[in-house]
Amino acid sequence: MPLCAIGLNHKSAPVEVRERVVFPAERLQTSLQQLTSQSGVHEAALISTCNRTEIYTLIESPSEVDTVLGWLAGSHALEPDWLRRFVYTHLNEQAVSHLLRVTPGLDSLVLGEPQIGGQAKSAYLEAVTAGTVGPVLDRLFQHAFTVSKLVRTQTGIGSHPVSVAFAAVALAKQIFGDLDKYTALLLGAGETIELTARHLHQQGLRKFLVANRTRERATELAAAYNGEAIALADMPDRLSEADIVIASTASQLPLLGKGSVERALRRRKHRPIFMVDIAVPRDIEPEVGELEDVYLYTVDDLHDVIEENLSSRRHAASEAEEIIDLQAERFMAWMRSLNSVPTIRHFRGRAEYHRDHVLERALRRLRNGDAPEQALEYLANTLTNRLLHVPTIRLREAGERGEEELLDAARSLLEMDRVKPDDADEHDPMMDQREEQLR
Repeated sequence: MPLCAIGLNHKSAPVEVRERVVFPAERLQTSLQQLTSQSGVHEAALISTCNRTEIYTLIESPSEVDTVLGWLAGSHALEPDWLRRFVYTHLNEQAVSHLLRVTPGLDSLVLGEPQIGGQAKSAYLEAVTAGTVGPVLDRLFQHAFTVSKLVRTQTGIGSHPVSVAFAAVALAKQIFGDLDKYTALLLGAGETIELTARHLHQQGLRKFLVANRTRERATELAAAYNGEAIALADMPDRLSEADIVIASTASQLPLLGKGSVERALRRRKHRPIFMVDIAVPRDIEPEVGELEDVYLYTVDDLHDVIEENLSSRRHAASEAEEIIDLQAERFMAWMRSLNSVPTIRHFRGRAEYHRDHVLERALRRLRNGDAPEQALEYLANTLTNRLLHVPTIRLREAGERGEEELLDAARSLLEMDRVKPDDADEHDPMMDQREEQLR
Protein backbone atom coordinates (compact mmCIF):
# COMPACT_ATOMS: atom_id res chain seq x y z
CA MET A 1 0.00 0.00 0.00
CA PRO A 2 1.40 3.45 -0.91
CA LEU A 3 2.28 6.08 1.64
CA CYS A 4 0.84 9.45 0.62
CA ALA A 5 1.39 13.07 1.62
CA ILE A 6 -1.07 15.56 0.21
CA GLY A 7 -1.33 19.22 1.17
CA LEU A 8 -0.62 22.86 0.51
CA ASN A 9 1.79 25.34 2.09
CA HIS A 10 3.13 28.89 1.81
CA LYS A 11 4.91 28.00 -1.43
CA SER A 12 1.97 26.38 -3.21
CA ALA A 13 -0.93 28.56 -2.06
CA PRO A 14 -1.51 32.20 -1.01
CA VAL A 15 -2.73 32.94 2.48
CA GLU A 16 -6.33 33.51 1.31
CA VAL A 17 -6.36 29.87 0.14
CA ARG A 18 -4.47 28.41 3.10
CA GLU A 19 -6.83 30.00 5.60
CA ARG A 20 -9.78 28.22 3.95
CA VAL A 21 -8.43 24.72 4.68
CA VAL A 22 -7.25 25.14 8.27
CA PHE A 23 -8.47 22.51 10.75
CA PRO A 24 -9.25 23.93 14.21
CA ALA A 25 -7.71 21.91 17.03
CA GLU A 26 -11.12 20.84 18.33
CA ARG A 27 -11.98 19.32 14.92
CA LEU A 28 -8.78 17.37 14.32
CA GLN A 29 -9.65 14.04 15.87
CA THR A 30 -13.17 13.91 14.42
CA SER A 31 -11.82 14.91 11.00
CA LEU A 32 -9.18 12.18 11.09
CA GLN A 33 -11.76 9.55 11.98
CA GLN A 34 -13.96 10.74 9.12
CA LEU A 35 -11.00 10.52 6.73
CA THR A 36 -10.08 6.96 7.69
CA SER A 37 -13.71 5.94 7.22
CA GLN A 38 -13.27 6.68 3.51
CA SER A 39 -12.81 3.63 1.29
CA GLY A 40 -9.15 2.77 0.72
CA VAL A 41 -7.75 5.04 3.48
CA HIS A 42 -6.15 2.98 6.27
CA GLU A 43 -4.09 5.40 8.40
CA ALA A 44 -4.04 9.18 8.68
CA ALA A 45 -2.37 12.10 10.43
CA LEU A 46 -2.94 15.80 9.80
CA ILE A 47 -0.66 18.81 10.29
CA SER A 48 -2.56 22.11 10.19
CA THR A 49 -0.81 25.45 10.83
CA CYS A 50 -1.01 28.97 9.46
CA ASN A 51 1.53 28.06 6.78
CA ARG A 52 0.50 24.52 5.86
CA THR A 53 -2.23 21.89 5.89
CA GLU A 54 -0.88 18.42 5.15
CA ILE A 55 -2.43 14.97 5.32
CA TYR A 56 -0.28 11.85 5.67
CA THR A 57 -2.07 8.62 4.85
CA LEU A 58 -1.57 4.97 4.05
CA ILE A 59 -3.86 4.24 1.11
CA GLU A 60 -4.95 1.15 -0.77
CA SER A 61 -3.64 2.36 -4.16
CA PRO A 62 -2.53 5.61 -5.85
CA SER A 63 -6.08 6.11 -7.10
CA GLU A 64 -7.12 6.91 -3.52
CA VAL A 65 -5.22 10.21 -3.80
CA ASP A 66 -8.40 11.62 -5.36
CA THR A 67 -10.39 10.25 -2.43
CA VAL A 68 -8.20 12.13 0.04
CA LEU A 69 -8.27 15.32 -2.02
CA GLY A 70 -12.04 15.08 -2.39
CA TRP A 71 -12.41 14.62 1.36
CA LEU A 72 -10.15 17.61 2.09
CA ALA A 73 -12.12 19.83 -0.28
CA GLY A 74 -15.48 18.60 0.94
CA SER A 75 -14.58 19.08 4.60
CA HIS A 76 -14.21 22.81 3.88
CA ALA A 77 -17.02 23.16 1.33
CA LEU A 78 -14.59 23.64 -1.58
CA GLU A 79 -14.58 22.25 -5.09
CA PRO A 80 -11.86 19.58 -5.56
CA ASP A 81 -10.91 20.85 -9.03
CA TRP A 82 -10.44 24.37 -7.67
CA LEU A 83 -8.35 23.17 -4.71
CA ARG A 84 -6.24 20.84 -6.86
CA ARG A 85 -4.37 23.83 -8.36
CA PHE A 86 -2.79 24.61 -4.98
CA VAL A 87 -2.14 21.08 -3.75
CA TYR A 88 0.97 18.91 -3.99
CA THR A 89 0.99 15.14 -3.74
CA HIS A 90 3.91 12.91 -2.75
CA LEU A 91 3.94 9.11 -2.76
CA ASN A 92 6.19 6.67 -0.90
CA GLU A 93 9.80 7.90 -0.74
CA GLN A 94 8.84 11.43 -1.78
CA ALA A 95 6.25 11.50 1.02
CA VAL A 96 8.84 10.28 3.52
CA SER A 97 11.41 12.85 2.37
CA HIS A 98 8.81 15.60 2.59
CA LEU A 99 7.96 14.91 6.25
CA LEU A 100 11.67 14.53 7.07
CA ARG A 101 12.20 18.02 5.62
CA VAL A 102 9.14 19.51 7.33
CA THR A 103 9.93 18.50 10.92
CA PRO A 104 13.36 20.21 11.22
CA GLY A 105 12.08 23.35 9.48
CA LEU A 106 13.70 22.90 6.06
CA ASP A 107 10.35 23.45 4.34
CA SER A 108 9.29 26.40 6.51
CA LEU A 109 8.73 30.02 5.56
CA VAL A 110 11.60 30.87 7.93
CA LEU A 111 14.32 28.34 7.14
CA GLY A 112 15.07 26.16 10.16
CA GLU A 113 12.38 27.61 12.45
CA PRO A 114 11.80 25.26 15.40
CA GLN A 115 8.03 25.65 15.94
CA ILE A 116 7.04 23.20 13.20
CA GLY A 117 8.74 20.34 15.04
CA GLY A 118 6.43 20.82 18.01
CA GLN A 119 3.44 21.23 15.73
CA ALA A 120 4.26 17.93 14.00
CA LYS A 121 4.48 16.18 17.39
CA SER A 122 1.11 17.62 18.40
CA ALA A 123 -0.39 16.42 15.10
CA TYR A 124 1.00 12.94 15.70
CA LEU A 125 -0.42 12.79 19.25
CA GLU A 126 -3.83 13.96 18.02
CA ALA A 127 -3.84 11.17 15.42
CA VAL A 128 -2.78 8.60 18.03
CA THR A 129 -5.61 9.74 20.30
CA ALA A 130 -8.05 9.58 17.38
CA GLY A 131 -6.94 6.00 16.69
CA THR A 132 -5.95 6.73 13.08
CA VAL A 133 -2.23 5.97 13.40
CA GLY A 134 -1.19 2.43 12.52
CA PRO A 135 2.24 0.78 12.42
CA VAL A 136 3.41 2.58 9.27
CA LEU A 137 2.59 6.17 10.25
CA ASP A 138 3.70 5.50 13.81
CA ARG A 139 7.10 4.42 12.58
CA LEU A 140 7.24 7.28 10.04
CA PHE A 141 6.59 10.03 12.58
CA GLN A 142 8.92 8.53 15.17
CA HIS A 143 11.59 8.33 12.46
CA ALA A 144 10.90 11.95 11.47
CA PHE A 145 11.35 13.16 15.05
CA THR A 146 14.63 11.27 15.35
CA VAL A 147 15.91 12.62 12.04
CA SER A 148 14.82 16.16 12.98
CA LYS A 149 16.89 15.98 16.15
CA LEU A 150 19.81 14.60 14.14
CA VAL A 151 19.57 17.43 11.60
CA ARG A 152 19.29 20.16 14.20
CA THR A 153 22.22 18.88 16.27
CA GLN A 154 24.58 17.91 13.45
CA THR A 155 24.05 20.81 11.03
CA GLY A 156 23.31 23.81 13.25
CA ILE A 157 20.26 24.62 11.12
CA GLY A 158 18.52 26.22 14.12
CA SER A 159 21.48 27.82 15.86
CA HIS A 160 21.37 31.15 14.01
CA PRO A 161 18.41 33.54 14.61
CA VAL A 162 16.55 34.56 11.47
CA SER A 163 13.54 36.46 12.84
CA VAL A 164 13.67 39.98 14.24
CA ALA A 165 12.28 38.84 17.60
CA PHE A 166 14.61 35.88 17.88
CA ALA A 167 17.63 37.96 16.83
CA ALA A 168 16.80 40.54 19.51
CA VAL A 169 16.64 37.86 22.20
CA ALA A 170 19.83 36.23 20.93
CA LEU A 171 21.66 39.57 21.24
CA ALA A 172 20.31 39.99 24.77
CA LYS A 173 21.75 36.61 25.70
CA GLN A 174 25.12 37.58 24.23
CA ILE A 175 25.22 40.65 26.47
CA PHE A 176 23.70 39.29 29.69
CA GLY A 177 24.20 35.53 29.47
CA ASP A 178 21.48 33.83 31.53
CA LEU A 179 18.36 36.00 31.56
CA ASP A 180 16.58 34.61 34.63
CA LYS A 181 17.73 37.47 36.92
CA TYR A 182 16.78 40.33 34.60
CA THR A 183 13.69 42.38 33.80
CA ALA A 184 12.34 43.24 30.35
CA LEU A 185 10.23 46.22 29.37
CA LEU A 186 8.22 45.62 26.20
CA LEU A 187 6.79 48.63 24.39
CA GLY A 188 3.83 47.55 22.29
CA ALA A 189 1.74 44.40 22.28
CA GLY A 190 1.60 43.37 18.64
CA GLU A 191 2.72 40.15 17.00
CA THR A 192 6.46 40.96 17.06
CA ILE A 193 6.42 41.90 20.75
CA GLU A 194 4.33 38.82 21.57
CA LEU A 195 6.88 36.63 19.78
CA THR A 196 9.71 38.43 21.58
CA ALA A 197 8.03 37.80 24.93
CA ARG A 198 7.72 34.12 24.10
CA HIS A 199 11.40 33.84 23.15
CA LEU A 200 12.48 35.73 26.30
CA HIS A 201 10.34 33.45 28.44
CA GLN A 202 11.79 30.36 26.77
CA GLN A 203 15.28 31.67 27.55
CA GLY A 204 14.46 31.92 31.25
CA LEU A 205 13.42 35.56 31.72
CA ARG A 206 10.58 35.78 34.23
CA LYS A 207 10.07 39.53 34.97
CA PHE A 208 8.06 41.43 32.35
CA LEU A 209 6.68 44.94 32.13
CA VAL A 210 4.38 45.59 29.15
CA ALA A 211 3.46 49.13 28.11
CA ASN A 212 0.97 49.66 25.32
CA ARG A 213 -1.41 52.34 24.10
CA THR A 214 -4.31 49.89 24.63
CA ARG A 215 -4.15 48.83 28.27
CA GLU A 216 -6.35 45.75 27.73
CA ARG A 217 -3.96 44.29 25.16
CA ALA A 218 -0.98 44.98 27.43
CA THR A 219 -2.77 43.26 30.32
CA GLU A 220 -3.54 40.23 28.16
CA LEU A 221 0.07 39.83 27.00
CA ALA A 222 1.52 40.45 30.46
CA ALA A 223 -0.82 37.87 32.01
CA ALA A 224 0.42 35.21 29.59
CA TYR A 225 3.91 35.47 31.12
CA ASN A 226 3.07 36.51 34.70
CA GLY A 227 4.15 40.06 33.90
CA GLU A 228 2.78 43.50 34.76
CA ALA A 229 0.93 45.83 32.40
CA ILE A 230 1.65 49.53 32.77
CA ALA A 231 0.37 52.68 31.07
CA LEU A 232 2.55 54.32 28.45
CA ALA A 233 2.49 57.50 30.55
CA ASP A 234 4.08 55.60 33.46
CA MET A 235 6.78 54.02 31.30
CA PRO A 236 9.52 56.71 31.88
CA ASP A 237 9.17 56.31 35.67
CA ARG A 238 9.41 52.51 35.45
CA LEU A 239 12.26 52.48 32.93
CA SER A 240 14.92 52.17 35.62
CA GLU A 241 13.61 48.69 36.48
CA ALA A 242 14.33 47.39 32.99
CA ASP A 243 17.56 45.67 31.95
CA ILE A 244 16.14 44.91 28.50
CA VAL A 245 13.89 47.24 26.50
CA ILE A 246 12.34 46.10 23.24
CA ALA A 247 10.08 48.53 21.39
CA SER A 248 7.69 47.91 18.51
CA THR A 249 4.72 50.27 18.44
CA ALA A 250 2.88 52.14 15.70
CA SER A 251 3.69 55.52 17.21
CA GLN A 252 4.67 58.25 14.75
CA LEU A 253 6.92 59.91 17.34
CA PRO A 254 9.63 58.48 19.62
CA LEU A 255 8.38 57.25 23.00
CA LEU A 256 11.78 57.21 24.67
CA GLY A 257 14.10 60.21 24.58
CA LYS A 258 17.68 60.66 25.69
CA GLY A 259 16.69 62.57 28.83
CA SER A 260 14.36 59.83 30.12
CA VAL A 261 17.02 57.19 29.58
CA GLU A 262 19.70 59.30 31.33
CA ARG A 263 17.46 59.66 34.41
CA ALA A 264 16.82 55.91 34.41
CA LEU A 265 20.55 55.18 34.21
CA ARG A 266 21.26 57.41 37.20
CA ARG A 267 18.65 55.51 39.24
CA ARG A 268 20.24 52.24 38.12
CA LYS A 269 23.70 53.51 39.13
CA HIS A 270 24.69 53.08 35.50
CA ARG A 271 23.97 49.38 35.23
CA PRO A 272 23.70 48.83 31.44
CA ILE A 273 20.44 48.67 29.51
CA PHE A 274 20.06 46.66 26.33
CA MET A 275 17.60 48.24 23.89
CA VAL A 276 16.19 47.07 20.57
CA ASP A 277 14.06 49.44 18.50
CA ILE A 278 12.16 47.33 15.99
CA ALA A 279 9.65 50.05 15.12
CA VAL A 280 9.51 52.05 11.91
CA PRO A 281 9.27 55.02 12.57
CA ARG A 282 11.57 54.53 15.54
CA ASP A 283 10.27 54.43 19.13
CA ILE A 284 13.64 55.34 20.69
CA GLU A 285 15.52 58.52 19.83
CA PRO A 286 18.78 57.71 17.98
CA GLU A 287 20.72 59.90 20.47
CA VAL A 288 20.02 57.30 23.16
CA GLY A 289 22.64 55.13 21.47
CA GLU A 290 25.30 57.71 22.36
CA LEU A 291 24.93 56.98 26.09
CA GLU A 292 27.80 54.95 27.50
CA ASP A 293 25.73 52.40 29.39
CA VAL A 294 23.17 51.72 26.66
CA TYR A 295 23.39 49.05 23.95
CA LEU A 296 20.93 50.27 21.32
CA TYR A 297 20.15 48.26 18.19
CA THR A 298 17.75 49.22 15.41
CA VAL A 299 15.82 46.98 13.05
CA ASP A 300 18.54 47.54 10.41
CA ASP A 301 21.19 46.22 12.80
CA LEU A 302 19.11 43.10 13.33
CA HIS A 303 18.57 42.61 9.60
CA ASP A 304 22.34 42.47 9.13
CA VAL A 305 22.49 39.73 11.76
CA ILE A 306 19.55 37.91 10.19
CA GLU A 307 21.00 37.97 6.67
CA GLU A 308 24.33 36.64 7.91
CA ASN A 309 22.56 33.90 9.82
CA LEU A 310 20.34 33.01 6.86
CA SER A 311 23.49 32.36 4.86
CA SER A 312 24.71 30.03 7.62
CA ARG A 313 21.34 28.26 7.66
CA ARG A 314 21.39 27.76 3.89
CA HIS A 315 24.77 26.06 4.20
CA ALA A 316 23.44 23.91 7.05
CA ALA A 317 20.35 23.07 4.96
CA SER A 318 22.48 21.60 2.17
CA GLU A 319 24.15 19.34 4.75
CA ALA A 320 20.74 18.41 6.14
CA GLU A 321 19.49 17.30 2.71
CA GLU A 322 22.21 14.64 2.60
CA ILE A 323 21.06 13.29 5.96
CA ILE A 324 17.43 13.28 4.82
CA ASP A 325 18.18 11.42 1.57
CA LEU A 326 19.92 8.66 3.54
CA GLN A 327 17.24 8.45 6.23
CA ALA A 328 14.39 8.43 3.70
CA GLU A 329 15.96 5.43 1.97
CA ARG A 330 16.33 3.66 5.32
CA PHE A 331 12.65 4.13 6.05
CA MET A 332 11.68 2.88 2.60
CA ALA A 333 13.85 -0.21 3.14
CA TRP A 334 11.83 -0.90 6.27
CA MET A 335 8.57 -0.42 4.33
CA ARG A 336 9.72 -2.78 1.60
CA SER A 337 10.58 -5.34 4.27
CA LEU A 338 6.90 -5.39 5.30
CA ASN A 339 6.11 -7.22 2.05
CA SER A 340 8.21 -10.16 3.22
CA VAL A 341 6.53 -10.51 6.63
CA PRO A 342 3.61 -12.78 5.54
CA THR A 343 6.02 -15.04 3.64
CA ILE A 344 8.37 -15.28 6.61
CA ARG A 345 5.49 -16.06 8.97
CA HIS A 346 4.15 -18.76 6.67
CA PHE A 347 7.61 -20.28 6.21
CA ARG A 348 8.35 -20.33 9.94
CA GLY A 349 4.85 -21.60 10.74
CA ARG A 350 5.27 -24.56 8.38
CA ALA A 351 8.71 -25.36 9.87
CA GLU A 352 7.31 -25.19 13.39
CA TYR A 353 4.44 -27.49 12.40
CA HIS A 354 6.93 -30.11 11.13
CA ARG A 355 9.06 -29.65 14.25
CA ASP A 356 6.14 -30.24 16.62
CA HIS A 357 4.85 -33.20 14.63
CA VAL A 358 8.24 -34.96 14.42
CA LEU A 359 9.08 -34.16 18.05
CA GLU A 360 5.85 -35.77 19.22
CA ARG A 361 6.65 -38.94 17.25
CA ALA A 362 10.20 -39.02 18.65
CA LEU A 363 8.87 -38.68 22.20
CA ARG A 364 6.41 -41.51 21.52
CA ARG A 365 9.36 -43.69 20.46
CA LEU A 366 11.09 -42.91 23.76
CA ARG A 367 7.96 -43.84 25.71
CA ASN A 368 7.75 -47.09 23.73
CA GLY A 369 11.26 -48.06 24.81
CA ASP A 370 13.53 -46.86 21.97
CA ALA A 371 17.02 -45.86 23.05
CA PRO A 372 17.53 -42.04 23.33
CA GLU A 373 20.19 -42.18 20.57
CA GLN A 374 17.70 -43.87 18.21
CA ALA A 375 14.96 -41.34 19.01
CA LEU A 376 17.36 -38.43 18.43
CA GLU A 377 18.56 -39.92 15.16
CA TYR A 378 14.95 -40.36 14.01
CA LEU A 379 14.17 -36.76 15.02
CA ALA A 380 17.17 -35.31 13.17
CA ASN A 381 16.74 -37.33 9.97
CA THR A 382 12.98 -36.98 9.72
CA LEU A 383 12.95 -33.25 10.46
CA THR A 384 15.76 -32.62 7.96
CA ASN A 385 13.92 -34.57 5.26
CA ARG A 386 10.64 -32.80 5.89
CA LEU A 387 12.20 -29.32 5.86
CA LEU A 388 14.26 -29.96 2.72
CA HIS A 389 11.82 -32.08 0.71
CA VAL A 390 9.87 -29.32 -1.08
CA PRO A 391 12.87 -26.97 -1.63
CA THR A 392 14.94 -29.87 -3.00
CA ILE A 393 12.24 -30.83 -5.50
CA ARG A 394 11.81 -27.20 -6.56
CA LEU A 395 15.58 -26.73 -7.06
CA ARG A 396 15.77 -29.91 -9.13
CA GLU A 397 12.89 -28.71 -11.31
CA ALA A 398 14.59 -25.30 -11.69
CA GLY A 399 17.73 -27.05 -12.89
CA GLU A 400 15.78 -29.13 -15.39
CA ARG A 401 14.07 -26.01 -16.76
CA GLY A 402 17.23 -23.93 -16.84
CA GLU A 403 15.90 -21.38 -14.33
CA GLU A 404 19.32 -19.97 -13.48
CA GLU A 405 17.90 -16.87 -11.76
CA LEU A 406 16.00 -19.04 -9.28
CA LEU A 407 19.10 -21.15 -8.64
CA ASP A 408 21.19 -18.02 -8.09
CA ALA A 409 18.54 -16.67 -5.72
CA ALA A 410 18.59 -19.94 -3.78
CA ARG A 411 22.40 -19.80 -3.47
CA SER A 412 22.13 -16.25 -2.13
CA LEU A 413 19.22 -17.05 0.19
CA LEU A 414 20.94 -20.13 1.64
CA GLU A 415 24.40 -18.48 1.67
CA MET A 416 25.78 -21.50 -0.20
CA ASP A 417 28.81 -19.53 -1.38
CA ARG A 418 29.75 -18.72 2.21
CA VAL A 419 28.94 -21.96 4.04
CA LYS A 420 30.28 -25.15 2.42
CA PRO A 421 29.35 -28.71 3.40
CA ASP A 422 32.89 -29.30 4.76
CA ASP A 423 32.34 -26.44 7.20
CA ALA A 424 29.16 -27.91 8.62
CA ASP A 425 30.74 -28.94 11.90
CA GLU A 426 32.43 -25.58 12.46
CA HIS A 427 30.86 -23.19 14.96
CA ASP A 428 29.14 -20.29 13.15
CA PRO A 429 28.68 -17.26 15.46
CA MET A 430 26.62 -15.51 12.77
CA MET A 431 24.11 -18.36 12.90
CA ASP A 432 23.95 -18.11 16.70
CA GLN A 433 23.26 -14.38 16.43
CA ARG A 434 20.48 -14.85 13.88
CA GLU A 435 18.86 -17.61 15.89
CA GLU A 436 18.88 -15.33 18.92
CA GLN A 437 17.20 -12.54 16.88
CA LEU A 438 14.52 -14.94 15.65
CA ARG A 439 13.69 -15.96 19.20
